[in-house]
Amino acid sequence: MNRSFKVIARSELGLVRDGNEDAALVSSNLVAVADGMGGHAGGEVASKIAITSVRDLGKVLGDPALDAESREDLLLNISFSIDHEIAEVSNADRSLQGMGTTLTALHLNGEEVELLHIGDSRCYQWRGKKLVQLSYDHTVMQELLDQGRLTAEEVINHPQRSLLTQALIGDSGIDPILHIYESKIGDQFLLCSDGLSSVLSDYEIATIIKKSDPSAVVDQLIDAVHDKGAPDNVTILWVEVVADEGETHVELLGAAK
Repeated sequence: MNRSFKVIARSELGLVRDGNEDAALVSSNLVAVADGMGGHAGGEVASKIAITSVRDLGKVLGDPALDAESREDLLLNISFSIDHEIAEVSNADRSLQGMGTTLTALHLNGEEVELLHIGDSRCYQWRGKKLVQLSYDHTVMQELLDQGRLTAEEVINHPQRSLLTQALIGDSGIDPILHIYESKIGDQFLLCSDGLSSVLSDYEIATIIKKSDPSAVVDQLIDAVHDKGAPDNVTILWVEVVADEGETHVELLGAAK
């Protein structure tokens, strides 16, 4: 049975920022979130580059003649293409120097999902009423957690909690890894910028998902972020694997519009 993504998505300014540097892609087999950085204009440009590049890649990934190895290579290499374009654009416009973006993209391929991830935007799986983080935060704090030098509680209010160890900033210093997971109809995924994950804990996110109708999950999560001050842009994609209904739909959100 063919499968596709059913997606509910929102990208919001938040209550503090004056521009939205988040961008997102929604389609029937490819979704992505990018969180730009480097100043209002630069962050918007970088995240838009990432998301439009992934959108264009989606047209190629749908080719039935493409073998698995070639598809995986294309998914990995898109990160280098984005990084190169960010370097070119920032070098051509000094006001954009220092811009960059995270990227978390999930591609549905038959009975598998393929996750490409750079930075600290996240991808979670929701299955059996359990929330599992599939992506790995490329942050200094995560490295210190892995080393046992900090506890999760100490990270919450740490002044360097958003310092990234990997991002698409045009310096070629990335090491993308493609993770492949088995998927089945009914599986649900949550993709988000850190405007959600740095404000709500995994426990709080899971609690909201449990008590919400699937159609209201995104709205309920954003309401909870607003209740805590919404200090950053927040982008959330609630993604369900469903039987393919034959519909094709592509939507850009946030800075990618």
